[in-house]
Amino acid sequence: MKRFLIDMAMMVGAVCLSLFVAQTATAQMSQSKNYVTVQISPDSENWTYETGDDVEFTISVVRSSIALKNVEVSYQWGPELRQPVESGTINTGKGYNTLKLKGMKQPGFMTLRASVEVDGRRYSNYINVGFEPEKITGTVKMPADFDEFWTKAVSDAQKVPLDPMMTYLPDRSTNTVDYYHVRFNNNRPGIYVYGILCVPKDREGKKLAAVMNPPGAGVKTIMGDPAYAEQGVVSLAIGIHGIPLLHESTIYRNLNNNGLGAYSTSGIDNRDKYYFKHVYTGCVRAIDFLISLPYVDAERIGVHGGSQGGALTIVTAALDHRVKYISANYPALCDIAGAYYGSASGWPKILNDPNETNREKKVEVVSYFDVVNFASRVKAEGFYCLGYNDQTCPPTTTFAAYNNVKAPKQLLLPLDCAHWQYPEHSAQMRTWLIEQLTK
Repeated sequence: MKRFLIDMAMMVGAVCLSLFVAQTATAQMSQSKNYVTVQISPDSENWTYETGDDVEFTISVVRSSIALKNVEVSYQWGPELRQPVESGTINTGKGYNTLKLKGMKQPGFMTLRASVEVDGRRYSNYINVGFEPEKITGTVKMPADFDEFWTKAVSDAQKVPLDPMMTYLPDRSTNTVDYYHVRFNNNRPGIYVYGILCVPKDREGKKLAAVMNPPGAGVKTIMGDPAYAEQGVVSLAIGIHGIPLLHESTIYRNLNNNGLGAYSTSGIDNRDKYYFKHVYTGCVRAIDFLISLPYVDAERIGVHGGSQGGALTIVTAALDHRVKYISANYPALCDIAGAYYGSASGWPKILNDPNETNREKKVEVVSYFDVVNFASRVKAEGFYCLGYNDQTCPPTTTFAAYNNVKAPKQLLLPLDCAHWQYPEHSAQMRTWLIEQLTK
C-alpha cells in the first residue's frame, strides 16, 4: 500500500502535489461558487486508507469565508453509489466538528454526503475516500471466447475496403494546419466512420506521428483537434454514429432527442447487435485509415480520449497493437454491470434497476464490451487520469480497469476531480503523448 501511494505521488509531480494540499483543505472546488459551502476534509491527505481503517472527517459550513457556528449538518455514509450504511446529524459547534466513521473491510470507495439548510435553502457536498484502491478487481467476468469473438469482429471489418473520401475544409484550415472532413467504411460497405482530420501543412516528404481522438458520450458536433497538428502530429477526431460531422449543432441535438440518445443500450441483449460492437471496430478502422495516409508513420500511433473516449482509447489499444501510446481520462464502460453484483456501475449504468428485464443476458453481453476485460490486453504504454469524486465513471470502476492494465503505465490522480479535468492536467497529458510520439 505504501509503495502504491509513493508511486502515485511521484507520477503526479510537484505541481499536482501542491494542488492536492490546497484541495484537501476545501474538499471540493466544484462547490466554491456557492454562497454557502459544506466543507469536508478527511484525516488522510491522500484520501486513501487501509481496509478496515476508521476515517475521521472534519466538517464545517462556510458563508462569506466565515465558518458558521452551531449549524446542524445531516450526513450519509456508504459504499460508492449504493445505499448508505449510516446516517445522522452533527453540529458544527464553534465552527467545525469531527465525525469518525467505520471504513470498508474490502478494497473500494466510500462516500460521505453532507447537507445543511441555511436561510431556507439546502446546500450539500460529498467526498469519496478509497480503501486500498490498487487492489480493486471489479465484478465483471471474462468470457471464455472473448479473444476469439473480437479477433473475428476486427478481422471481418478489415476485410471491407476502406474506400476513403477526404474533403478539404478551407474555411477551417489555418496557416499551419489543413482540415479535412473524412469518411471511410467500418465493418460493412456503406457503414461509415466520419472524422475531422487535422494535418500539419509542413508534411512534404515527412513521416509524421498520428493520434486518433475518439469522442465522449452523446450525439454532438465534433470539431477536430488542431493542437496536435500544430505540434507536428496528425490528428483524427472521429464520430461513432455514422453521421457526417459538418451539420449545424441543432441537427445533432435533434437526433439525440429523437432516439439516438439511447444508443448505449441499443441491442444490449445480443452481443452481435449491441451498438458498441460497430463502435469498437470503427476505432480500429480509424487506425487503418491513419496508417493508409502516405505522411503517417505506422510505428508512431497514439490514441487520446476521455470518458466514453477514454474507454474507446483503451479498447482500441487492446484490439490493435499498432497503437504504441495512449492517454486515457476517467474511462467509461468499466464494470458496466457492477450494480448487478451489488457494486458501483460505470457509465452508462445500464443495470441499476433491479426490475429491468432480461438482466442475466445483458450481464453476459456487456462482459464482451467491458473495458476492465480489455485493459488486460493493452500493450501500449499509457498515461491515465482518474478522479476520486467522479460519479459518472466512479473510481470503483475505473480503478478496476487501471489495475488490470499490465503494460507500462502512470497515473495522474487529482483527487477532488469529478467528471472533469483541470486544464493544466489536460495539457500535461497531451504534452506527454506528443513527447512519446515524437522522441
